[in-house]
Amino acid sequence: MCDELVEHRATALLLLVGAPEPAVSIVKSVRRDQRLSEVLIGAPAGQPEFAEWASLLGGDGAAIPFLRYLPERLSPLGARVEATLRERLAEAPSFVAFEGYDTVTVLADVLRSQGTDRARIADSWPRVAVEGTRGRIQFFRTPGISVWQWSRTPIQVVDRDPASPDRFRTLHTT
Repeated sequence: MCDELVEHRATALLLLVGAPEPAVSIVKSVRRDQRLSEVLIGAPAGQPEFAEWASLLGGDGAAIPFLRYLPERLSPLGARVEATLRERLAEAPSFVAFEGYDTVTVLADVLRSQGTDRARIADSWPRVAVEGTRGRIQFFRTPGISVWQWSRTPIQVVDRDPASPDRFRTLHTT
């Protein structure tokens, strides 16, 4: 794979693969190939968020930007959920934990208000308005896309700090 990246003069590599494997093996291979020292590795699926990433890759897992769906500050609900999860997990929860909590919150609200009738549920998406861990959740249809989605999701571009791979650096927020 490294030979192909060199041959095609790649400047970036997106890890759209499973974790830990083959993502860890790919990162190790690219990081150890001096010809690819300038190639930016990105992980849009957020694999570097997990503690296993840091333990398997150490410093090789740093400076790999990924998307994290978190606001700069959690809502009051989010702060309570974070404290509870941190206590139970003995570490900071990943953004995936907040996504899961918010998903259950939205589904519970919809099922409470609409019951289990599929047509009623489908018709209710434009009226969903729930306070989640990461802010107010409402669904919209983006032009050209046929599904309802939370289009105002808070997004951060983050990486693990090369000086301290157990810390995250926020590179950009929206």
